[in-house]
Amino acid sequence: MADLPEATQATQAAVAANLAAVRRRIADAAALAGRDAGKVTLVAISKSQTEDRVRAALEAGQRIFGENRIQEAEARWTVLRADYPDVTLHFVGHLQSNKAAEAVALCDVIESVDRAKLARALAREMARQDRRPRCFVQVNSGEEPQKGGVVPGEAAALVALCRDTLELDVMGLMCIPPADQEPAPHFALLVKMARELGLEALSMGMSGDYETAVALGATHVRVGTAIFGDRLPR
Repeated sequence: MADLPEATQATQAAVAANLAAVRRRIADAAALAGRDAGKVTLVAISKSQTEDRVRAALEAGQRIFGENRIQEAEARWTVLRADYPDVTLHFVGHLQSNKAAEAVALCDVIESVDRAKLARALAREMARQDRRPRCFVQVNSGEEPQKGGVVPGEAAALVALCRDTLELDVMGLMCIPPADQEPAPHFALLVKMARELGLEALSMGMSGDYETAVALGATHVRVGTAIFGDRLPR
């Protein structure tokens, strides 16, 4: 690090410290809940972050990242994966059906499967490319009209289509609670739904509420600004 510019050294130190703090808080939340912290996967959300911040997280040992725009993800990770080939990439944003090919080619996990049309497009691309990213079905737990995700009452049918008819590798459920509501009831709902559907993975919790999510059973937490700092403006 001594040969790096001071600004780069400062960025690496800050991101490494933030990352260590998040991991420590995950471990503490898991311990308080009687859970094994090793069962919680930290997905570092790198959307709209600078390359030096993302590289700082990579240098600090983080290998699981999340993006929410295919074009941005392609531009970033086509380059970075040449240097860090062991990266696992999650797609966590709204995915248009016409971007299914790019998502299947680039991503290892797609967390935002939220409608039949998208599920069918992904299944076609997986067959064509002979590549099978794992999937989460996204649940719109607050039934917000502006937000992606299947409403809770229709989730079982979508999971059945994905898992049984299209044979997607559905590993669990994902949700993003309404920003103006307490997240715990939404997390508890997702836990209940996953149990009823026989799904083990739960992607829930972001920078402001990941400790609550861990306490309630999250297997994946999606943390961005608590690691990297504020995102760049669009």
